[in-house]
Amino acid sequence: MTEIKVAKFGGTSLANSNQFRKVGAVVEADKDRRYVIVSAPGKGHSDENKVTDLLYLCHAHINYSVPFDQVFDIISNRYLEIVNGLKIDLDIRVYLDEIKESISKGVSVDYLVSRGEYLNALIMAKFLNYDFIDAKEVICFDKSGSLDMVRTEEVLSKRLSKHNRAVIPGFYGSTLDGKIKTFSRGGSDITGAIVARVVQAEVYENWTDVSGFLMTDPRIVENPRPIEKITYRELRELSYMGASVLHEEAILPVRNVDIPINIRNTNEPDNPGTMINSVDDRKNDNIITGIAGKRDFTVIAVHKNHMNSEVGFIRKILLILEIHNITIEHVPSGIDTVSIVISNSQLDSKLDLIVEEIEKQCNPDSLNVYRNMALIATVGNNMAHTPGIAAKLFTALGNEGINIRMIDQGSSEINIITGVEDKDFEKAIKAIYNAFVGE
Repeated sequence: MTEIKVAKFGGTSLANSNQFRKVGAVVEADKDRRYVIVSAPGKGHSDENKVTDLLYLCHAHINYSVPFDQVFDIISNRYLEIVNGLKIDLDIRVYLDEIKESISKGVSVDYLVSRGEYLNALIMAKFLNYDFIDAKEVICFDKSGSLDMVRTEEVLSKRLSKHNRAVIPGFYGSTLDGKIKTFSRGGSDITGAIVARVVQAEVYENWTDVSGFLMTDPRIVENPRPIEKITYRELRELSYMGASVLHEEAILPVRNVDIPINIRNTNEPDNPGTMINSVDDRKNDNIITGIAGKRDFTVIAVHKNHMNSEVGFIRKILLILEIHNITIEHVPSGIDTVSIVISNSQLDSKLDLIVEEIEKQCNPDSLNVYRNMALIATVGNNMAHTPGIAAKLFTALGNEGINIRMIDQGSSEINIITGVEDKDFEKAIKAIYNAFVGE
């Protein structure tokens, strides 16, 4: 049986005709890459705009009755450069004129912003000599605007059985009444994962402008080691702290059927990138897989003697937060203490009111608020089977004079989350990385 690879290419991989040629070389290098999913053109350089952003801008101009011609001309020129640069026989102006006329008559924002992927897929199909399949015909949304996976699998499977090789635009599909519906930003990753699931791909390749994941933020640690392999569980822990180049919803369609994801770099096609698997098949001695963190948290620390014997004490606190529509990050606790960790973006101007209500309803012996906190996650499957990990981590922070304000370890034991002051954030990440990797 012939193996199938599904390859999704992001916006930076498709920013101009030169990037298209790189994509063409990647696809032609492996004939198993039979289904290609494309994003809209991204930034070719720092001063350039993403086409999707320009399309959103067009829609804003329409809403405020401002002429959109100048913005649309920028979009048109981007596509004309790609087509002319590739020297392919495709009259892209016909499609551009059709879209512009539709805008003048009034279109939904979903339809308009989906045209970036639509046009890129038309060009890529012509360039590769692959069939073109419009995503609106195979990606199905239900009446509530959510992805209808069952119907999508049925329709897409039937359609792909008729196409040995095809290009499909990412990011959008259609509702039951045929109206265009988009995923959230970055949704082309989801389209690629759905296609990979339906064709039971050997691997889902996600091509972008980075060669996979690094063990930590290169803006903090110079030249951190790349991550060759990572499990979905580890990725989930790290992506919670923002260390991800993947749309989170893109993981689910392929994770459930054990299809690995390979993060690759279009500009470095020989780099193997990072492979994401369900099962940990690594044969190395790395104790940790990665380190990630986020700033700007507030901790509400509550102390009350014999808290553990007071039924419903923590529930009262959580109910107060629920009433104010505030989600929590962590709830580390002891016999007489509980700390509520909340992102500052959740609190807004509600902190004083929340503190007042906790004091009134819970009558604590003391309540302290610690602002300007940062959380750092140290993650690795091997941590659960290696003694002394916590001691090594805390010693590394102690040697740098970093005060640990919070410690939280999940029951899975594949991560340790430490809370430090914002001012110690970067120093703490460096200390942890050097302790485990820089030896």
